[in-house]
Amino acid sequence: MDKPNIHKKAPVEHIDYKDVTRLGALVNPHARILNRRRTGLSAKAQRDLSKAVKRARFLALMPYIQH
Repeated sequence: MDKPNIHKKAPVEHIDYKDVTRLGALVNPHARILNRRRTGLSAKAQRDLSKAVKRARFLALMPYIQH
């Protein structure tokens, strides 16, 4: 079964914490960060994603949880 690879459809050099629409595609409906198998990111890009999501949450650009 082939899962969609979000990152390979629209590759980026830098994952920016201010780009909440792109970050929103990389979290599930409960606002949890998707794993590497689902995102298709490399280990370094996944770490960058994690930092970006956490920064966006801290600055109140993204919610910590969804109800």
